[in-house]
Amino acid sequence: MSVDPQQLLRELFATAIDAAHPQQVLEAHLPTDRSGRVIVIGAGKAAAAMARVVERCWQGEVSGLVVTRYGHGAPCEKIEVVEAAHPVPDAAGLAVAKRVLELVSNLTEEDRVIFLLSGGGSALLALPAAGITLADKQSINKALLKSGATIGEMNCVRKHLSAIKGGRLGKACWPATVYTYAISDVPGDLATVIASGPTVADPSTSTEALAILKRYGIEVPASVRNWLQSPESETVKPGDPSLARSHFQLIARPQQSLEAAAVKARQAGFSPLILGDLEGESREVAKVHAGIARQIVLHGQPLAAPCVILSGGETTVTVRGNGRGGRNAEFLLSLTDSLKGLPGVYALAGDTDGIDGSEDNAGALMTPDSYARAAALGLSASDELDNNNGYGYFEALDALIVTEPTRTNVNDFRAILILESTKHDA
Repeated sequence: MSVDPQQLLRELFATAIDAAHPQQVLEAHLPTDRSGRVIVIGAGKAAAAMARVVERCWQGEVSGLVVTRYGHGAPCEKIEVVEAAHPVPDAAGLAVAKRVLELVSNLTEEDRVIFLLSGGGSALLALPAAGITLADKQSINKALLKSGATIGEMNCVRKHLSAIKGGRLGKACWPATVYTYAISDVPGDLATVIASGPTVADPSTSTEALAILKRYGIEVPASVRNWLQSPESETVKPGDPSLARSHFQLIARPQQSLEAAAVKARQAGFSPLILGDLEGESREVAKVHAGIARQIVLHGQPLAAPCVILSGGETTVTVRGNGRGGRNAEFLLSLTDSLKGLPGVYALAGDTDGIDGSEDNAGALMTPDSYARAAALGLSASDELDNNNGYGYFEALDALIVTEPTRTNVNDFRAILILESTKHDA
């Protein structure tokens, strides 16, 4: 087969990103009537790119304010773009959250609000509840990120410590009509989980948030504990009349990107196996992928090579070492350690937003000789995994993938190319 495996993996990754870019997915979902005044607000890694689409498509008066991660901005003429920190919120995120809330307060039934939402919005739109400081939220956020908690668990806590999430922003817009357009970065595409659901009703409870903090052994100040034990900490619940004019529309999700990559793979002569959105520890998810790849190589099951295993979702990393690297580098390092140079197997793992955790790379590439090449450099895959040093391992192999910010986010993308099956027991 005259295919460059590494080039094909990069093309699959680019296809997945393009399938979720605001330029491709937003315009068709905007209201049919695009005349008159509209207030645009937004939060997330795709917020600035989404705002540009609205500016281009709207015929009436447009104004507003969106917040995105540092480096993820885009030039807008009518909608102000502010950059702030992610994944741990900072003072810039706090200031813009206050301004967003002020912008949508005191609206009337005649007003229309477009809310542009994407992954990262939870940390970027940071407005702590009464009596809770930004420092409190920062320390809790850092602890959750290192704990191995799922995105749903983290956002449950975030919602109940916020003055803007868990439907509170939608409630503040009442009685205006609100159109939320969301790009999902979470397994299951739940509206309540994407960026902690600022404009949708939330069924989770403060009691659940307290239980999550206890489960992961996260110490919190008395002010936080007292708040979570107060009825005031509850989010806006289903059936609340203040959300009756709030509409939610999912415009891109991880499955769309996986399907687009599958089409690209078929065109190149590879049969795709889509495993879907996955959660769990990155290193453990990698072991499952390795087992499937090994079964294909040795036995041609559950499908024959040439083929590609595709998966997405958001895995987690429980930080135990002092190395560098995000979820995708950790996944790929564990995969490399598990396969130990299995012939004919190539892999890519990357974050569709272009940033793996808090590093400058989107992810990395593994080839059949990665394990041996690293060993020749004195690098043990298992030792580097113990130190959570996926970045360092693949940097030494010159195998990091650097895309710069993509201005979209449907979370992780993983592709494992298998060139041939031996189909015999080993």
